[in-house]
Amino acid sequence: MTVLSSASGTDAGRSASSRTSFDSLAPATGKRLASYPIGNAEQVEAAVERARSAFDWWGSLSFDERKKHLSAWRALIARRVDEFAELVSAETGKPRDDAVLEILLTLDHMDWAAKNAKKVLGPHKVSSGTLAANHEASVEYPPLGVIGVIGPWNYPVFTPMGSIGYALAAGNTVVFKPSEYTPGVGTWLADTFGEAVPGHPDVFQTVTGLGDTGAALCTARVGKLAFTGSSATGRKVMAACAQNLTPVLMECGGKDALIVDEDADVDAAAGAAIWGGMSNSGQTCIGTERVYVHEKRYDQFVDAIRRQAGDVVAGESYGAMTMPSQIDVVRRHVEDALEHGATAVVGGAQSIRPPFVDPVVLVDVPDDSVAITEETFGPTLTVTKVHDIDEAVAKANATGYGLASAVFSGKRGMEIARRLRTGMTSVNSVITFASIPELPFGGIGESGFGRIHGPDGLKEFTRAKAISRQRWTSPLNLTSFRKTGRLTDVLVRIIRLRYGRG
Repeated sequence: MTVLSSASGTDAGRSASSRTSFDSLAPATGKRLASYPIGNAEQVEAAVERARSAFDWWGSLSFDERKKHLSAWRALIARRVDEFAELVSAETGKPRDDAVLEILLTLDHMDWAAKNAKKVLGPHKVSSGTLAANHEASVEYPPLGVIGVIGPWNYPVFTPMGSIGYALAAGNTVVFKPSEYTPGVGTWLADTFGEAVPGHPDVFQTVTGLGDTGAALCTARVGKLAFTGSSATGRKVMAACAQNLTPVLMECGGKDALIVDEDADVDAAAGAAIWGGMSNSGQTCIGTERVYVHEKRYDQFVDAIRRQAGDVVAGESYGAMTMPSQIDVVRRHVEDALEHGATAVVGGAQSIRPPFVDPVVLVDVPDDSVAITEETFGPTLTVTKVHDIDEAVAKANATGYGLASAVFSGKRGMEIARRLRTGMTSVNSVITFASIPELPFGGIGESGFGRIHGPDGLKEFTRAKAISRQRWTSPLNLTSFRKTGRLTDVLVRIIRLRYGRG
């Protein structure tokens, strides 16, 4: 079995060998926080079987009943937000303020999913058309059963809960394998669900472990597997799930671009680029990594970046890198760019001081440098001058990734946004789409497929069920051997009348 890691960015598998437990460590200090069991294949399959049994109850509840239970869970998390934020901060290394924001966004999405599942997924009538006018037609969206979720470490609450919360609201049960870097967060979520919905802990379970634990979940015959991580690991997940034809939702990496038009608010664009590229130590799949600036505003933009980035310091503005091996990726990208003629206008190779990486902003980076072509997943930006917006769009789209993007423009923001080959775009801001519950979240190409959030996110964990019901007997019975040639002649006249006019 292929070993899988749930890490986003560059994956790091921790070999399980014969161990039965592993430690969660504080990224900044390496201090042991707690120890967690390594779930083996048998334990994963047992959890899925329990979830399958729990589905008989959870799936039979009405939307309103499930909303009541999910609202109780949401309220419990909100009351204990300080405790939860402290845990998130300890395991990821991000500041407490960032942890609180992540939890707040999650609660907003949970609230929307629970309140809107009935409207989005419940039975609704559709037109029967001309030939089946004597029938009533309806569509509804039953749940799939058990959903497996493999979550990331960079946003260990917000990202997996985009699958967990929406899957539960749709009527599924869930088995969650959190990243080996944030097992405590996953355990806390399952424990609080058990408190909020007493007597039914198997509706939502967490199984901790390493790569082999995630691999076991892929082959445990769940109704669907939702994965967040790198594109390379996503391919392994798909291959494992293919053994049982298990459908998958893939939220993979990105190399997201920000375009600055000639009439943009340059100071606002520079501030957004810095936050989009540096927040969470740059460990954001929808974060900004590449910036393309119209030549008329380029010098002004670089000056603004240099000025504003001076106030951003690792260890104060954001935390330590969560995954130690990612620091090596950041170093390789920065050194490669500098060796091929790039200039660091903020920071440089000296900014990499494990476990922290200070902001690095590079200009004059060759298009074939890995700092342009590969996901860096660290607090770095490349800034490139372009002759016009056509060139900016072409360069932004010149990647296999297609997750998120941003545009700063006074007049042409929407026009430029629609030309970008990504699943999501913010105009005159960065990452805002992720905070809006009704907007779908996901990418294309190397960035994956499928959607969480919004109506699309609810439907992602269901199957469309079409039902037709005959209301009266029609003389034009098309599904009978008793129909005559005369009936066919009538049908031909109907077709000509209905469709024969241009």
